[in-house]
Amino acid sequence: MSNLPPDIEPHARFDFFEPGDKTAMVCVDEPEMQRIVVQQLDELGYKVHTGLFLDDSELKLRTHAYDVVVMSEYFQGATLESHPIIAEANSVPATQRRRQVYALIGATMVTNDDLLAFYYNVDVVIASADIMNFKPVLKRAVNGNVEFYTPLQEVLAAINADELGIRRSSPAGGR
Repeated sequence: MSNLPPDIEPHARFDFFEPGDKTAMVCVDEPEMQRIVVQQLDELGYKVHTGLFLDDSELKLRTHAYDVVVMSEYFQGATLESHPIIAEANSVPATQRRRQVYALIGATMVTNDDLLAFYYNVDVVIASADIMNFKPVLKRAVNGNVEFYTPLQEVLAAINADELGIRRSSPAGGR
């Protein structure tokens, strides 16, 4: 975990969100790492919530579709094989998941290893040793996500618009 004195703990952060805000959830229980991540998310213009406990984090993830979710590999004693935040990401509807970026931070991670990210079903992995470079790594991941999914979202929107047009123009009102 941390070499910090036991009286130093991660702090709670609960920004108020307005429609259109960029939002982030941070599930990092190592205080110094959490501070760095939150600071760099602030610099990128995100409103931040922190999850200090597993139940709190899961509840927040179920009640808000965050744009970015950052988690440490052993958050609250989790293992990578049964990580509850990753499991929560796997249960999110695909239409929502495509609009989110999940970042996994840990000592066993290799920064920007796409195969490792794919294996853990996250968008980007970041080595703990590279935490000071969190901002550019996350920015690259978010831009890559937008670039990758924008064509699909445009096609899906066109299909939905066509379906709505067909339903509205049918004599029975689409029934």
